[in-house]
Amino acid sequence: MKIDFNNMLKPAIGPHGIALDVVERMSVRIADVHKGMCAKKDAMAWRVLPYNQNEIVVDMEKLAAEINSRFENFVVLGIGGSALGSKALFSALKHTHYNELPRVKRGGVRFYVEDNVDPDRMNALFDVIDPAKTAFHVITKSGETVETMAQFMIVLHLIEAKIGDRFKENIIVTTDKEKGIMKKICNQYGFKTYIVPEGVGGRFSVLSPVGLLSAAVLKIDVKAMLAGAAAMDKACCREDLYKNPAYMYALLHCIAMAEDVNISVMMPYADGLGCMAEWFAQLWAESLGKNVDNRGNTVHTGQTPVRALGVTDQHSQIQLYTEGPFDKIIEFIGVEEFGTTLTIPKPPIDVKDAAYLAGQTLNRLIASEALATEYAVTKAGKMSMKIILKKIDASEVGALFFFLEMATAAAGELLNINAFDQPGVEEGKIATFALMGRQGYDKKAAELAEGAKKDSQFVMQVD
Repeated sequence: MKIDFNNMLKPAIGPHGIALDVVERMSVRIADVHKGMCAKKDAMAWRVLPYNQNEIVVDMEKLAAEINSRFENFVVLGIGGSALGSKALFSALKHTHYNELPRVKRGGVRFYVEDNVDPDRMNALFDVIDPAKTAFHVITKSGETVETMAQFMIVLHLIEAKIGDRFKENIIVTTDKEKGIMKKICNQYGFKTYIVPEGVGGRFSVLSPVGLLSAAVLKIDVKAMLAGAAAMDKACCREDLYKNPAYMYALLHCIAMAEDVNISVMMPYADGLGCMAEWFAQLWAESLGKNVDNRGNTVHTGQTPVRALGVTDQHSQIQLYTEGPFDKIIEFIGVEEFGTTLTIPKPPIDVKDAAYLAGQTLNRLIASEALATEYAVTKAGKMSMKIILKKIDASEVGALFFFLEMATAAAGELLNINAFDQPGVEEGKIATFALMGRQGYDKKAAELAEGAKKDSQFVMQVD
């Protein structure tokens, strides 16, 4: 993997870039960032995940083999960090139309991630799967994730109605080791259970059983993925700013935030990495979007993540990125080697304006479009950087996950915030409990009822 940050700097893009002397001046803070990252390493339990899961991986691979031999489908029930990592793994490392392939080509179960409670969507799933022939992975650390619990209760009812007492064989649960509603349910019913390690938040959990069971079921090389993450960990533990990609990424983004560059666009030039950008959007937004810093000062910090896909969004977003405000960093992700080389044949008629494509490849075309877009953004004086993967495989994907996690943690140190809580999310959860009539939330329900009153003159009825 390579990180190219030339186009963040004034020498490349002009007055709206970051001055080299600012980088040097701010680089003195890296010593404290490094000290904080080292001091908090034990508290950042996700940082040991590449090293301490050999036994769990062996167990998961054994279970995955049983699932692939016994079931037709595997469904993840989760939301946020409990789902986005699995989606990113599936998208990056499996066939684009995996579920549509015949089983002999897939080599295993069909794979689905249900990460919403849209009733039409949930019902549509049951039109294409038989719950009795499906293994469900229920992921909720606390058991209080209302969306996942609702899905679980629906699924449990459907399976039990079809196969009776054998329903527990269809359900695997990943939850807290000791406490929570879901842990109590597991204890009573005897579901196969994995643990979300203590100190691993949802958005940092992809390299735990939360994401690894999906990888094992999909026959992704889990050991290679963890090895890639471990190699990236070593690179991201160096104190030298110019040898630590996570520190450099974090520093440049934090300097940009201080200059009101408050949008970060992740734009991979590979369809398989589209869900990686979706996963990163939660990681960056939920970790850095904070009201107060560690000293209690009101800061309202954070940078809004935006997902784009090259080349698709060259035709929907690049006009804004080149000619719009100077408030964005465009983060291109390029891939040097695709799994396929596809040659463009000659045009159907003798047309000079298309003949130049004949004999060239889609591989060269997508690489050229990425370079052309980077050039256009740079020429417009807008900040961008580029992450370049050798290829999309388990090792590189594991490394990319870990790099972005380390960069996010380092940005939290630079911003002097707690990158590992989410109080804004909790407020919405509590409000949902109240609206759904959960016992003990009467006061919040009354508060919501009062707040829901609207002035009718500002409500437009459209007939």
